Amino acid sequence: MPTKTFEFQVEARQLLHMMIHSIYSNKDVFLRELISNASDALDKLRIEALRDDTLNADVSDLHIAIEADTDARTLTIRDNGVGMSHDDVVQLIGTIAKSGTAEFLQQMKQAENTAAAEGLIGQFGVGFYSSFMVADEVTLLTRRAGETTGTRWASTGEGTYTLETVDEAPQGTSVILRLKPEDTEDKVFDYTDPAKIREIVKRYSDFITWPIRLATRAPAAAEPPEQENDEAGERPEPETLNSRKALWARSRDEVSDEEYHELYKHISHDWADPLEIIQMRAEGTFEYQALLFLPSHPPRDIFSQDNKRGVQLYVKRVLIMEDCEALVPEYLRFVKGVVDAADLSLNVSREILQQDRQIQLMHRRLAKKVLSTIREMKANRPENYASFWREFGRVVKEGLLSDFDNRDTILGISSFATTHDAERPTGLQEYIERMKEGQQHIFYMTGESRSAIERSPHMEVFRDKGLEVLLLTDPVDEVWVGSVPEYQGRELRSIAKGEPELGTEEDTEEAKADREQQREEYAALLTWMTERLGEDVKDVRLSSRLTVSPACVVSDTGDVTPALQNLYRAMGQDIPAGKRILELNAGHSLVEGLRRAHAERPSDPALPGTAELLYGMALLAEGSQINDPARFTQLLAERLERTL
Repeated sequence: MPTKTFEFQVEARQLLHMMIHSIYSNKDVFLRELISNASDALDKLRIEALRDDTLNADVSDLHIAIEADTDARTLTIRDNGVGMSHDDVVQLIGTIAKSGTAEFLQQMKQAENTAAAEGLIGQFGVGFYSSFMVADEVTLLTRRAGETTGTRWASTGEGTYTLETVDEAPQGTSVILRLKPEDTEDKVFDYTDPAKIREIVKRYSDFITWPIRLATRAPAAAEPPEQENDEAGERPEPETLNSRKALWARSRDEVSDEEYHELYKHISHDWADPLEIIQMRAEGTFEYQALLFLPSHPPRDIFSQDNKRGVQLYVKRVLIMEDCEALVPEYLRFVKGVVDAADLSLNVSREILQQDRQIQLMHRRLAKKVLSTIREMKANRPENYASFWREFGRVVKEGLLSDFDNRDTILGISSFATTHDAERPTGLQEYIERMKEGQQHIFYMTGESRSAIERSPHMEVFRDKGLEVLLLTDPVDEVWVGSVPEYQGRELRSIAKGEPELGTEEDTEEAKADREQQREEYAALLTWMTERLGEDVKDVRLSSRLTVSPACVVSDTGDVTPALQNLYRAMGQDIPAGKRILELNAGHSLVEGLRRAHAERPSDPALPGTAELLYGMALLAEGSQINDPARFTQLLAERLERTL
C-alpha cells in the first residue's frame, strides 16, 4: 500500500505545538510516557490472551526493549504487546488526546472485568507526542496481535503525518526517535547515552511490572580490533534496567527490612535507616497503596521555606510526581515514601494534580495513619518514640495550628518537658493522671529554656505546693497554646497569665480574712503605684503566686505575651505591645517596707524611684528588657551608694 500523507487538524496542530513546548517542564518524561504506553500494551495483550483462546499471539516473553544507536542518533522503544491495527493508528495516534487505554478501561468495565484491567497506565493518550520535545522525527511501526500486516506512522511534528501498510512488522509497537542534537541550555540531553537512559528508567519506571531491557549500538569507530570480524556495531546482551520490586504492593512478611531500608534511602537520599515503616492499602471505590517512612533524623532544611516535602506519587507504578505536597500536611513534611493510586484525575501531562476529592481523601487518610502509628509507637516502643519526638516534636506541634480535625490526636501523641521529671518528658494523659486532688487545670509556662522557666518568679507557689507545670520552650509553643483551650475537659492555663486558680484545697475562713486585711493595708500603695507606673502597667495588685520574689509581671488572660510579640515581629508582623500587670508579694520585706514608707511619708521624693526599681526588677526576673536601662542603672547606683 502506498504511503499517504495527512494533515493534522488545526486544533490538533495547535495542541501539538503547545504540548511540545509548554506542557512538560522536564523533557526526560518523554521516555516515561513511552514506557508507560508500552506497559499498557503488554497488559492489554495479557488480558486479551486470557479472554480470547483463538488469539494467535506470543506471550512467552513479554517485555519492553530500549535500543540506542549513537551513530544514527536514534532511540527505539519497542514492546511485544497487543499492538495496533491500521484503524487503531488512525484513531489513537492520528487524533491527539484520544486515549486507547481509557477506551479499553471502559470496555473492561462494561464487561464487568475491572480486576483484570487494574494494571493499566495512562488516561489521556498524548504522552506519545512528548517524543517531539527531543526528536526531529518520530516513526511508529506496529502490528496488532493476531493480524498479519502492520502499519507505519511517521511525522516531524510540523503539521503532517504519513501512514502506510507494511507486510512485515513484529507483533507489538516500536517507536523510533530521530533525536535532536544535544542542547544543555534547552535541557535536551544525549538520550542515546546508556547512563542517561538508566537514570530516567530508575527514576520514573523502576517498578513497572514488565522487564525493561536496554541494548546499545556503539559507534563503529569505537569497535576494538579483535571484533573486526563481528558485525560492526553489534549490540551486547540486553541489560534489564528496572527492579520491578514495587514493595508497597507486597505483604509485609514478603519483604525484608533491608529491602525497605534500601527503598527509603533511594527515595529520601538519606544515609540512615528509617525509624518506622508504615504500610497501608485502601480498597473500595477508590484504591491506592502507600508505603511511608518516619526518618530517624530531620533533614537540614526542615525549617526552611525552600524545603522540598511530600511523598512520591505513582499511578499504576509509574512515577507522576517526586514531591507531592498535596498528599501530606506541612506539619508531617518529614514523612517520606510512596503512594500508588489505581486511578487518579491528572492533568494532560501527568505533572500537576487536580485538587479533587480523591486527593483530599488520601491527604486525610495518610495523616491519620501516620498519627496513629506515632500513637502506637508511643504506647509500645517508647524508646523509638522518644527518639522520634526529640527530632520531630517541634514540627508535629505545628499541626495544632492547622489540622483541627486531628488536634486531639496530636495533643495525645505529644510530649512536654515538665517539673515532675527533669529528664523524662510527659504526655498530657500522664499529667492528668498525676493531678492533685481538687486541681482543675493543666498548668504550663512558655520560655526560652527550661532553666529560665524554673528560675521564674511565676513558678514559686507552684513549686511550694508541688503542682506540676509543663515547661514549653519551642517557638511554636508560644503560638499553639493560645489556640488550644483544653484537653479532655481540662483547661490549659498559663501560670504567667491572670490569677492562678490552684484549687487544691478549700480556703479557710482565716486565710480569706488575712487576704482581705492585706488588700485593705496595701490599697493606698497599690493605687499610688498604678498611677505612678501608669505608662508601663495597667494595674498593680497583690500576688498569690509569689513566695520568695518581691514582684513579678503577668499578662491578662487573653493578652499576647511579650515572647509571642517578639515572634510575630521576627516574622514581619508588627504587634503593638500591650500593658501588663505588676504583682507584689505582700510577704516580702522590700514590699512591706515600701508600704510603710508610703504610709508614713507619701511625699518622699525617693519613693517613685523605688517603685520604678521594683518594676524593673520584675522585668529582669522574667527575662524581659527594661524600657530605659540607663534610668534603671542610675536609680540602682543611687540606692547602692546610700548603703555604703
